[in-house]
Amino acid sequence: MKRTIWLCLALLALLSGFGTAQRDLDLTRYVDPFIGTGGHGHTFPGATVPFGMVQLSPDTRIDNWDGSSGYHYSDSVIFGFSHTHLSGTGIPDYCDVLFMPHLGTPQVFGKDAPKSENGYASRFSHSNEKAEPGYYRVMLDDDGILAELTTTRRVGVHRYTFPQSKEANIALDLKWRDKVLDAGLNVVSDTRVEGHRRSSSWAKDQAVYFVAEFSKPFKVARFAVGSEATEPVAVPAAKKGTDVRGVFTFETGQGEQILLKVGISAVSIEGARRNLEAEIEGWDFDTVRAKAKAAWNEELSQITVKGGTAAELTNFYTALYHTKIHPNTFQDVDGKYIGLDRKVRTAAKDSHYTVFSLWDTFRSTHPLYTITDRKRTVDFINTFIRMYEEGGRLPVWELAGNETDTMIGYHSVSVIADAMAKGISGFDYRKAFEAAKHSAELDHFGMDAYKRRGYISMEDEQESVSKTLEYAYNDFCMAVMAQVLIKEFPGISTYKVDYDGYIRRSRYYQNLFDKETGFMRPKQNGNWISPFAPGEVTFHFTEGNSWVYTFFVPHDVTGLMELYGGKEPFARKVESLFTTEDRLTGRVQPDITGLIGQYAHGNEPSHHIAYLFNYADEPWMTQRLVRRIMDDFYKPTPDGLIGNEDCGQMSAWYVLSALGFFQVNPGQPVYTFGTPLFDEASIRLENGRTFTMRADRPSAARPYISEVRLNGSRLKRSYFTNEELDSGALIEFRMSPAPVLDAFDEAPVSGSGGRFPSVPTVQGDRVFDESTTVTISVHEKDAEIRYTLDGSSPGFDSTLYKGPFRIDGTVAVRAVSVRGREKSMPVEAVLNRRPNDWDVSLASTYNRQYTGGGPRGLIDGLRGTTNFASGEWQGYQAQDFIAVIDLKRPTVVREVGAGFLQVARSWIWMPTRVEFEASLDGTTFTKVAEIVTDVGTEDMTHTIRDYIRSIEPRNTRYIRIYAYNLGKIPTWHPGAGFEAFIFVDEIFIR
Repeated sequence: MKRTIWLCLALLALLSGFGTAQRDLDLTRYVDPFIGTGGHGHTFPGATVPFGMVQLSPDTRIDNWDGSSGYHYSDSVIFGFSHTHLSGTGIPDYCDVLFMPHLGTPQVFGKDAPKSENGYASRFSHSNEKAEPGYYRVMLDDDGILAELTTTRRVGVHRYTFPQSKEANIALDLKWRDKVLDAGLNVVSDTRVEGHRRSSSWAKDQAVYFVAEFSKPFKVARFAVGSEATEPVAVPAAKKGTDVRGVFTFETGQGEQILLKVGISAVSIEGARRNLEAEIEGWDFDTVRAKAKAAWNEELSQITVKGGTAAELTNFYTALYHTKIHPNTFQDVDGKYIGLDRKVRTAAKDSHYTVFSLWDTFRSTHPLYTITDRKRTVDFINTFIRMYEEGGRLPVWELAGNETDTMIGYHSVSVIADAMAKGISGFDYRKAFEAAKHSAELDHFGMDAYKRRGYISMEDEQESVSKTLEYAYNDFCMAVMAQVLIKEFPGISTYKVDYDGYIRRSRYYQNLFDKETGFMRPKQNGNWISPFAPGEVTFHFTEGNSWVYTFFVPHDVTGLMELYGGKEPFARKVESLFTTEDRLTGRVQPDITGLIGQYAHGNEPSHHIAYLFNYADEPWMTQRLVRRIMDDFYKPTPDGLIGNEDCGQMSAWYVLSALGFFQVNPGQPVYTFGTPLFDEASIRLENGRTFTMRADRPSAARPYISEVRLNGSRLKRSYFTNEELDSGALIEFRMSPAPVLDAFDEAPVSGSGGRFPSVPTVQGDRVFDESTTVTISVHEKDAEIRYTLDGSSPGFDSTLYKGPFRIDGTVAVRAVSVRGREKSMPVEAVLNRRPNDWDVSLASTYNRQYTGGGPRGLIDGLRGTTNFASGEWQGYQAQDFIAVIDLKRPTVVREVGAGFLQVARSWIWMPTRVEFEASLDGTTFTKVAEIVTDVGTEDMTHTIRDYIRSIEPRNTRYIRIYAYNLGKIPTWHPGAGFEAFIFVDEIFIR
């Protein structure tokens, strides 16, 4: 008995020691913050704590795409150290409140600055640079100053080690980088400065308030005015404006350290002051650094792994680190924050966040949070609900209290639906659904057309295919939420109505499926757009093409497989994505990287596709490809990310995949297997349990699963459920060097339920001379088509389509497909008899993305809208527009004109002037009109302007038009230096 007791005590001591060892394990040693700072990863190496408000990091770039985070590994000059940074975005912003130490006569925008825009920049070398979670260090070579950085949640701490100098300066630049709307600097004492900065960039109105304290009194303070520093100012002193900078001068001994701590707030200087006082007492830099490291170890220890190579461990824990930088705390220690309505509001402490890159992060990052960060998931969703109450809708891409409306879809609903499907509580389900339903029923960004047509057409909105598919997935998420509420509140009948409506809308993706080509294909005027090339990157897709977006139906993989005729042909179609020899054509799109065939791992729409083989009973294909992607596209080097990090999404895919599973369909609490990277991985769940996965010698040579056991019993499913994960299950993998075809006998199922007739396609010449043949088709074999030609809405009793027919006048063809007592949304195609027999000869070459229907499209009577990608506009870049219209016979002309479009944000400007010439013989032309355009080059509104002039009536046959291009894009524009476009539609001759 005593022996048994001693054994138990020894075992308890061993287990207790093991737990302590796990807690004391330094996982930060596997994190390399430089991963992603090169190439196009767009990460930053500086100091931050998990989900902190402050990201204190060096700035090496002022702007451009690869300067989105403020730092790029290829650079050799540091401009300074600012307190806010974005990790992995594709648009620059932040880099607020920049400090920089330097020696000598204070200078701002000095002529002798090395390769820089300011006079205090310094060269540096990566050999004298170090970064780890919560800490950054670099030697500033020009002046021999060692700079060290660390942070708390809301405070940045600098430690500068100076050489001996009578002029040791620390500059503060509030003009840095973005357009400044307003700034102020108040020198309160010889150790404290306070101020604010309001700027406009990606976030149109971002405010940062700050309070900065020096560990040593400065001797002299100066403000910067223009290109020089002022004479010393008396203390206290203040300056306001849009060009506010300061320089603070100290006398230092050799190796003397001056510390600087900076509290920030988006609310007020008082808030920044409270943040500083609450989070840091005294000047113990090393203690702050140690606490930051401990905070990161606590976060990283949520997942512990065994086995793997040094490179794999670095990739894994750096990826996990990247997932915990954003979203960021966006409230002060007293709970105050700035709402989307720009009002000061209050929420529970540490519960309100910003930086929601939802188009990216709904796919993997937020599903990962539901495993590792359930409490934060609740906080994120409650933040969404507050944003709905303050700003009128759920966030799309929120940044610093601004809705940027970047990217597409309304993917807040994905995060909410996934949490509800997994039973995560702590937010008001009914309020969340109210907010989601409001977003789902808005009539913007093509949603009005989506609800009216059952898809978005080219003429309705840019990126029509991508938006249709992503809205369909969002509608599935709405149906998931409604289904949960039906169970929670069975007495409320409206939720059943909501469920039925949204589950039907979730099938709208099928309306863009072209059975003939096997791709999701854009439509215009009820017909497929032609010519069509699935590898072409066009404005019909969001950062992608048809190859990739054809497979974005995560919520109804079963339905998508049915469109292909079953699992086997579907699997071959997915396989062809990875093996096709098609090449990218069309628009230059730097986000499309990491190619395997046309699969593009460097951008998010591809991220679920390798896992689709599981649904088609070919899991070995998933295992092979996932291992290849992990090995080829994630490296422990600065350029080790194949695309933008995108606020954790690129890394979250790796974390989940390395663990051996992935959630294809957020909103459906099911995880499907990939291939594990490590011998063992344990996830510490917030419910106190541990979910563990063990694998038998996984490696690149043994990527295939031969057997899976769940809690000791053979698992024949190629998936497991969130409920099994929550229970703290043990999953064991047996690995194999060759595919094992019978490892599983049950595949995951993703289906939206119900089968609804799809919208027909109407084929016929949109503009014709004498007559055209009309063909109406639908891809369901068991559906019939009903149509009308008299303008009425088609129904069950309308004319039955039996085959192609001809029309000889302008007609609106309307049709529906019918199956039983179900009918599709109606389609309308307006087919137009040409209003004239004129010809057009072009002396300029239009861009193949903007054909406008070819030369005669300029005189067909059809007008373009303010959507420049609607198909009616002809676009000409880097050239004037020159065309000759042949009226076919001498005609008395009294009026000439042309219509143009300006969308300056998209490089499209009005011509500077337009000239018209007339000729009877086509050789000798006489100028008859000249028009100087009157839309300002800085006008950023979408503007259509018809320039028409009456002329002295004259008998003529040919009219020649010259429209003169703006030329180089102006210096104030983000596209400065590139060539402008002219967009023309409809030439008027009367």
